[in-house]
Amino acid sequence: MSEFQVSLASIEEVRQFVNAATRSPCEVDILSGRYVVDGKSIMGLFSLDLSHPVTVRLHGSDGDQAAFRQAVDAFVK
Repeated sequence: MSEFQVSLASIEEVRQFVNAATRSPCEVDILSGRYVVDGKSIMGLFSLDLSHPVTVRLHGSDGDQAAFRQAVDAFVK
């Protein structure tokens, strides 16, 4: 398991993030306050307050986690 923060400031950034999450074999959870949503769900992400950075929690092999982190590196805070 690994965690890092991302900032998703636009609809396009959310779409790109969800596309990367969908292609990843990792389980991707997004944490914002007391809420946890599936990182592969665009509706779940839009239900969160994205005006602040959110925490990404990954579950999967180290290689898969590293590949996903590289795919979303532009959004990492």
